[in-house]
Formats: sequence, structure tokens, C-alpha cells
Amino acid sequence: MNGRTGPGWLLPLTGAGFFVLAIVSFAVQGEPKSADDPVNEIVDFYLDNKDSIIAGQAIGLISGLLLIAFGAYLAKVLRAADQSMWVLPLLPLLGFVIMDVGFAIDGTIMIALSETADDIEPSSVQTLQALWDNDFLPIALGILVFLFSFGIAVLRSGALPKWLGWVAIALGIVGLIPPIGFAAFVGTGLLILVLSILLTVRARRERAAPATA
Repeated sequence: MNGRTGPGWLLPLTGAGFFVLAIVSFAVQGEPKSADDPVNEIVDFYLDNKDSIIAGQAIGLISGLLLIAFGAYLAKVLRAADQSMWVLPLLPLLGFVIMDVGFAIDGTIMIALSETADDIEPSSVQTLQALWDNDFLPIALGILVFLFSFGIAVLRSGALPKWLGWVAIALGIVGLIPPIGFAAFVGTGLLILVLSILLTVRARRERAAPATA
């Protein structure tokens, strides 16, 4: 059998899939108005973009599933590199789960507003928008759990190039600094993309090696 057949080497591509679909999701749903904007503009945004918001959130659900799959694969890679580690390889996956919960809360508020913006009081719309504007803590927590645990695991096990571990830890530190913390969000997405490509290339080589031999 050809070492490249089968779905195994496709598993690490789920990270890249998450990255691409997350961008598509944000692009489709659009950027809501801020709670500081006039309430009629907030209401109009949700009424005018209801279908786009629902479609964007559906795409977001798929991206969230891919993120969990990638986290499970990453945990396997980290665990295989150092059998003495038990909990540490699971923490990046846990970070992804927390991130997904944060994204789900974010999406739930958007869907609720798109479904009820013309049925509830304008003040309630503005309140929900203020909640959406500031519901980033679960996402931030998940990002920090992923960055620090992944960085430490890589430095300890050598499962991946150690510079990736240092980059993850540096991004985690940036994420703790409020004025520039958003950079950690963007950096995490790019890190996941890089990891996905790197692990996919490695998996293809490993599956091709037996066939070559």
C-alpha cells in the first residue's frame, strides 16, 4: 500500500482549515456596530444582516470542530515525544475547548440580536451589544492556556522546533498586557496555521517513508 494513502496525514490540516474558515466566518457575518453607536444603527445592522450572521455562525461552528480535531492531534504529537508527560500535552487541547466556548458565547449573542432586534426594547439591544463588545474573557483565557502550555510542552519535549515554543510563550506574555493583548489573538491564529502546515508536511513524510523503504 502507498504510504500516502488514507486520511492520517490530513488530520493536522484541520488547523489550517480552522484558520481559513474562521476568517470566512468573520467576513460573512460582518463587524457589528459598537454599543457606543446610536441604537437605531445597531438594530438596523442585525435586521439587515440576519441571514449573513446565521451563515457566518454556521461556518464558525465548523471551524470550531476543526480546532478541536487539531488540538487532539497536537496532544497526540506532544504526548508521543515525551511519555513522561501526562497532563501537559492535554492542556493545549483544553485551551482550544475554552476558546470554542468563548466563540460560541459570542455567536449566541449575535444570533439572539439578529432574531429579536425588532422585538425587544432598544435599550435591551444596546445592553446585549455592550455584552458582545466585552465577552472576550473566555476566548482570552483559552488562548493563554494554549500558548503557555504548548510553549512549555515544546521546550520540554522537543516535539517541535523550540523556537515555536518560545514564540508561543512570548505571545502569551503579550496577551497579558491589555494595550497590546489583541496581538496575541492574531498571533495565535498564525501560530496554529504554521503548526498545521509543519505537522502536515511531517505526517506526509512519515507516511511516505515506509513505502519508499
